Amino acid sequence: MQKQDNLYANPLKKVADFKFDESVVDVFPDMIQRSVPGYETIVHTIGELAKSAVTPASNVYDLGCSLGAASLSVARATQNVNCKIIGLDTSLAMVERCRRTVQGFNLPNPIDIHQQSAQDASIDNASMVIMNFTLQFIPPEDRKALLKKIYEGLNPGGIFILSEKIKHPTLAGNELLIDLHHQFKRDNGYSELEVSQKRASLEKVMLTDTFAEHERRLLDVGFSDVVMWFKCYNFTSLVAIK
Repeated sequence: MQKQDNLYANPLKKVADFKFDESVVDVFPDMIQRSVPGYETIVHTIGELAKSAVTPASNVYDLGCSLGAASLSVARATQNVNCKIIGLDTSLAMVERCRRTVQGFNLPNPIDIHQQSAQDASIDNASMVIMNFTLQFIPPEDRKALLKKIYEGLNPGGIFILSEKIKHPTLAGNELLIDLHHQFKRDNGYSELEVSQKRASLEKVMLTDTFAEHERRLLDVGFSDVVMWFKCYNFTSLVAIK
């Protein structure tokens, strides 16, 4: 049974900046399911997209792989296609837990998990690259160069899947989406205190962009098309096609 996320259930004297440490890893599956609308649909659809995108003898990169949900979705969907799946995460706690998780599945395509930042990764011979709620934690000044590297490392016809929390370009519209998301969390059992303290912990470390900013940057680095295939409140998933 997965552990329940109660990290922010009690009043904290000082709300520290959010980080993916051992305490978060312990409750991460519960946290993500209760905090991100449509998460299971996104992970499942990544596998569906892999069925048509992943080509024989190519690489798949999962940048910011956390506990390997997207990597495993791809591995299950590509059992008849010889490929290599590479998961990267900066959090040692995530990497260690992810390695144990993926080893528990007997899948024909290997999933190699490494502790490394997306900015430092080498991307080559890729038919698919995934960033599932990862770019929002990368410094804004590093984002375009990273996307350019991903584009250059993709084979022709390859796809980049980007899932992100986004902001609406108007203040009123953005507040509406935030309110809907907070109600989603309350409906999933989080208290007002938990919602407030979690928001404070993420304020300085999760810096979101608008959809237009994401689209413009992806087109600027060379992608031929950007398709928003999922959106719920202020959460979205895109497919960029090379």
